[in-house]
Amino acid sequence: MALAQGSDGGKAAEDSRLWPVGDSAGWSFGVLGWPNYKPFKAGDVLLFSYKHGAHNVVQVNSVAQYSMCEVPRNATVWSSGNDRVTLARGMSFFVCGIPGHCQKGMKIAVTAR
Repeated sequence: MALAQGSDGGKAAEDSRLWPVGDSAGWSFGVLGWPNYKPFKAGDVLLFSYKHGAHNVVQVNSVAQYSMCEVPRNATVWSSGNDRVTLARGMSFFVCGIPGHCQKGMKIAVTAR
């Protein structure tokens, strides 16, 4: 499923894919295993859908921060409830920064090729 963005025919837009995080459940508790076995590529877009104000999305910098659910002060935070994040090549780590949510499984680690 390609992202069709206008008629500019841009190769990046044609090749990127929109991934709704958590599928129909959205960004929610228990989403931890959602990325398993998905062929993410650099340029793909993760769509984090959730009720505005109930959650947020924080990109953390390391596997240690991800594992410990630590949110650094300079972290990038999204909170619209309909957040789109373009993946860079390599590993990316996302957690919910609402206290206790990450510890309850609201986090994902994604590897983009």
